[in-house]
Amino acid sequence: MTVTGRDVSDELFARLRELYTDDEIVELTETVAWENASSKFNRALRIPSQGLWKRKGG
Repeated sequence: MTVTGRDVSDELFARLRELYTDDEIVELTETVAWENASSKFNRALRIPSQGLWKRKGG
C-alpha cells in the first residue's frame, strides 16, 4: 500500500478479512497510511529519526 501506484490484491484482502473485522481493516489501513505520510513528511523536512527502532542482531 505504501508504494505509489500499488494496489492490494484480492488474495491479500481476502486473507485480511479472515483475520480482521471490517472496522479493524479500516483502522489498520489508516494506521499504515498515517505512518507512511508521516515518514514522507519527516524525510522532506529532514527531521531525523528518534532512533526508537533497532535491528535485532545488528
